[in-house]
Parts: sequence; structure tokens; C-alpha cells
Amino acid sequence: MQKRWDDTYRYAVIFDPVTGQGARSNIFSPEGQDTGQEPYRGSFPELLDIGIMGHCDHGESGLCLASGVQCYQKGASLHEQHLSFERFAKIIDEAQDKTFQVALGGRGDPDQHPELLKILAYAHHHGITPNFTTSGYGLKRDLLPAIKQYCGAIAVSWYRNDYTLEAIRMLTEYGIKTNIHYVLSNSSIDEAIERCENKSWPKGINRIIFLLHKPVGYGTLDEVLRIDDLRVQRFFSLFDDQELASHAGFDSCCVPAILNLTHKIHPDSIEACEAGRFSAYVSPDDFLYPCSFEKDERYAVSLKDHTLKEAWESEAFELFRAKQNLKCHGCAQRSSCYSGCPIIPEITLCDRSVKHLKEAVL
Repeated sequence: MQKRWDDTYRYAVIFDPVTGQGARSNIFSPEGQDTGQEPYRGSFPELLDIGIMGHCDHGESGLCLASGVQCYQKGASLHEQHLSFERFAKIIDEAQDKTFQVALGGRGDPDQHPELLKILAYAHHHGITPNFTTSGYGLKRDLLPAIKQYCGAIAVSWYRNDYTLEAIRMLTEYGIKTNIHYVLSNSSIDEAIERCENKSWPKGINRIIFLLHKPVGYGTLDEVLRIDDLRVQRFFSLFDDQELASHAGFDSCCVPAILNLTHKIHPDSIEACEAGRFSAYVSPDDFLYPCSFEKDERYAVSLKDHTLKEAWESEAFELFRAKQNLKCHGCAQRSSCYSGCPIIPEITLCDRSVKHLKEAVL
């Protein structure tokens, strides 16, 4: 169990690298008293999403589109160099003793990075747990020992193909904690309902993690879910079933829907969007963004010219955090969802009369 104390924002945090579970305390006063207030942000990102893949060779074959998933990174058309091991190592050196885990991603499957083994080992040996998501296409069996030794968990994107099932089988049979990442969209929600109701997911997986479709990159607005869609209401209501909920997980974009459409999931068990507050994204071209879905360069800070700490405390990141300052202040559950997505308000599944997603005037 890893334990740390944030001197700047006066809260404690623990993280279990085996289970991936963590928790933060309330803020403490200078006198050491519990204030009862949850910390809004940390002095350094606890989670770093690192885009080690600059391009996707699979994208040219149309794997994502054929599976019904619209790549938000435009992997088929953008071709940059992969993040080098040397740059990755520099990031880890700066993050050591401050960041708990890194999610490896970018444009393409991280297991296709030519220096993946060195990347996994370096993060692990510096006390930071690496995780990654793969389509499973091209996943090599000789990577399994290192994945099991160094990674916390692996996610396989639900691409509805033989290679998807083969990757899940290969990983689970080797004893690697394996999740499924399932993108919820207008085209996929019927299948999600059917599979949840019939419990027809592959055997041996740890959890099904549901991710909201975002209209970013190749993602289109017509696939974004709406809260007045009866299918959306039915889907989220299924997770009032404790057994089903115990085998599921959600990205933070789903939090408003959970608050509005379920009745038995306690707000304390869910995490609001942490972009720019406790997490950040390193792009393959070495910029720090609050989130991998943020494409506005106003919020990007070059890590070739700044340290991670400087980027985290930069004016650009403060500008991003201020975007939410005037949102949803009339809502009693604002602290549970922080007004939903700070980047794409269209995906915030909320119909409360106090919903107010207008950005702060800066």
C-alpha cells in the first residue's frame, strides 16, 4: 500500500498497486483537524495518461471503424513519432514518489510500441504502476510475462471480433487482470443492454468498464447518448442490481448519468472528472494537457520547455480549471460530478433544472 501526504492541499492519499483501489482523506486544517471538505485538486497528478503511440498502423485497415468505434485520436490519419523511451523515462523520473499509476495510450495499441518492455519495467521499478488498453490485434504471447509482472491491469477494447476474444482468452488464461472497455454510443447501447441483462460477457474478466462516446477526432455528434433516450435510462437503471454493479465500472464521464438514473449506487463510490485536478495527459509530441480529449492548444504546455510540475501549475492549467467555476452552482450534488465533462458539455447526461454548463467568463 502506498501512502502520501500533500503538503500544499493538506490531504492524505493511499493507493493499492495490486487492486488499483485508492482513497483520499478530507482536507486537514493547519492545526491537524479534519475540515470535512474533500480536496479539489492535488499539487501533482496522481494519474498520468501517457500517449506513447504517435501513430496507429492498424488504423489504415479500418479496424476501429469496422468495430463500430470512432477513434478520437484520428489514428488512421495522424502520423507522428512514438514517444521515445528516453522521453518516457524523463517523465517517470519527474513523477516518481508523486504519481501512483500511468495509463499508456496514444494513437494505436501500446503493445505495438517497440520499447514497451523497457517502458513497463522502468515505470514499475520507479514505484509507478503501468496499465494499458489494447484492441488485441497483434498482441504477442511473448509479452505476457512482462505484462503480468509489471502491470496492474490490462483493458481490451470491445471490437466485436475474433482477435478481441482471443486477446481476452490469452490474457485471462495467463492470470493477468483483464477488463473490457466498452464504448457506449447510440449504435452500441442496445448490445450493452442485452449483454448485461443476459450476462453474456466473456468468462474470466475482471470488470466491464463502460466509456461514453465522445464527439472528438473521428467521433461524431450523432452517436452521443441523450438522457431522454429510454434506452439510456434502462441501461443505467440495470446497475441498481448489486451483482451486476460489482462486475462493472464506468469512466468519470458517466457520473452524471449514475447520479440521475440509478438509486442504489452511493455517490461516495464514484469519482467525478479529475482532469486537471488529479490527472493529466502527456501527448506523443510531449505536451501536457488536462485530458486526452482536450484538443484546444490553449491548455497545452510543452514538456520540452517545462517540467511536469511547472506545466501542472501553469496559467494554461489554471485557465482550464476555471472553466467550471460558474457551472451548476444551484445543484446539491455538484461536488459529486463537478458539472460533468469540462470539455464536451454535450455528453453530460443530466436534465436537472439547475443544470448550467456555461463556461466561466475569463
